[in-house]
Amino acid sequence: MVITLLNILSTPHDAYDLPILVTCLVLVFGLQLVHSAPGASAAPTRKKVLTLAAQGVLTYLPFVWLGVFWGAMAGFFAASLLLLLPLRAGWTLYGLTVLSLLIPTTLNGQGAVDTFYMCQSTALTGLVIYGLSRLTALVDQLHRARADLARLAVSNEQLRFARDLHDLLGYSLSAVSLKSELIRRLIPTNPYRACEEVDEVLVISRQALADVRRVASGYREMSLRSELASAESVLAAAGVSVTLDAEKAIEHLAPTTSTVLATVLREGVTNLLRHSKASCCWISTHVEDDVARLTIANDGLALGHHPPAQHSGSGLGNLERRLQDIGGRLLVRRTPDEGGTGEFRLTAEAPVREARAPDLDARDLADEERPYDRTDSVA
Repeated sequence: MVITLLNILSTPHDAYDLPILVTCLVLVFGLQLVHSAPGASAAPTRKKVLTLAAQGVLTYLPFVWLGVFWGAMAGFFAASLLLLLPLRAGWTLYGLTVLSLLIPTTLNGQGAVDTFYMCQSTALTGLVIYGLSRLTALVDQLHRARADLARLAVSNEQLRFARDLHDLLGYSLSAVSLKSELIRRLIPTNPYRACEEVDEVLVISRQALADVRRVASGYREMSLRSELASAESVLAAAGVSVTLDAEKAIEHLAPTTSTVLATVLREGVTNLLRHSKASCCWISTHVEDDVARLTIANDGLALGHHPPAQHSGSGLGNLERRLQDIGGRLLVRRTPDEGGTGEFRLTAEAPVREARAPDLDARDLADEERPYDRTDSVA
């Protein structure tokens, strides 16, 4: 722009030509700033056509007065074509713009060297402006992407915190509530047993406090073996007969697998206590072919249930996502009977080792078992 301005000032003009040329120069430069701004290519087509047409007119009209001394401004127009038009059309018109400099140089009787210089100068000016404009746009996109990633990280952390609180405190608070009711019934008749239950409530409440602290710090590791013993105690306090079949192999599970299966166990027991009328519960663990399987079944399936309420929780959905993250899956089976109830079975399968996802075969499942559907209601 400065070089062209010097060319205008060093060339003799009429009194009215100089302000017109300076005005054209400023307008061309202003339009180029608009075209080089981040997001200019996303502008409406009508606006892009109008601004390109205006820049084209302001680019070629001053050739009448300045001739080859105005040639550098064609590089601005060539860059705008690359920035605003589709790839093929932009590069085609860019090439035509460069070749168009042959006309004024030929009319002015310029030599081959000067003609080549003008075309090359226009081409390089267009490429430099195009490159700098694209670089500016990419930097702007990078800053916006970083901001989006920061917001996404915060959102994911909020979801993790909410999910972990649901999976951990739901079980603990249900256990405390059940044992407190049991204690209230035992105090008049069996104070010694009530004291034992109070000790268990203290243990559960302290564990819940430790879980909340681990959730807040982003670290939580649970033992499936410990959760099996805790689940047996809680179900017994609720008057549910428990049959526990746990293999010793679960002690060798990867920490992530053990934590996820322990979470499944907590959620399964919590759902049993809240939403079923079970009198018997069967819990089993089995490890085979590098796949750990946890099964929770009860005889308290309530038929004719209603869809869950808005704030009823998303426990099974959380479990499904947790298992998918480590290469496992969640399966649900409902077996109704003629008495208005039935059996509800929850099966979680996960790889024994963290680095290897299980290759599960559908033949390992009962015919009525199927992957969990989010539309299913909790038994």
